Amino acid sequence: MNHTVAAPVAAAAAPADGRPIHPRWMRITHWLNALAVVILVMSGWRIYDASPFFPFSIPAVITLGGWLGGALLWHFAAMWLLVCNGLVYLALNTVSGRWTRKFFPVTPRGLLHDVSAALQGKLSHADPRHYNNVQKLAYLFVVLDLIVIVLSGLVLWKSVQFPMLRDLLGGYEFARRIHFCAMAAIVAFLVVHLVMVALVPRTLLTMFGGRTPRA
Repeated sequence: MNHTVAAPVAAAAAPADGRPIHPRWMRITHWLNALAVVILVMSGWRIYDASPFFPFSIPAVITLGGWLGGALLWHFAAMWLLVCNGLVYLALNTVSGRWTRKFFPVTPRGLLHDVSAALQGKLSHADPRHYNNVQKLAYLFVVLDLIVIVLSGLVLWKSVQFPMLRDLLGGYEFARRIHFCAMAAIVAFLVVHLVMVALVPRTLLTMFGGRTPRA
């Protein structure tokens, strides 16, 4: 009797296990966004070095473009890639309902619990299909931060054409600082993200193949 009940349950569970953790469109847009961000950061550092407003400059070896004109070309190309691909990413996440499934809800109690578990080294990553509250908040922050980067970038690129946005961001010079700090936040996220990938390498493999590799 027990065998006849267990068989249908196992059969029903198999298809769910075979579904991709990350759909193909998500993996493609993720890597294109990552490429765009890396190019934007490295070329942006070179642009910053041409007119720094903090008492430091970025080492030329980790910048892109070689000179200001070259860096601007790389920066604008990556900007269009980020904007176009980012819009596709946002649209498909919305239409597919992935936003609500993956990123919500984020509760204060759940966030405090997961932060505490992370600080104690006890935060579980057992199920890659589900994000914990720390991951949800981090990914939502990245989306909002990239929106700030694009909007502040518009002010730096077309300041005259976007006077209301320029004033909203505190003027051209303050928009430069917002743009730089938003970029710094993305770099900080990438560093933490890479550390977490090193600690849980199967998350990288699922972003390539869509499924968790068999043990």
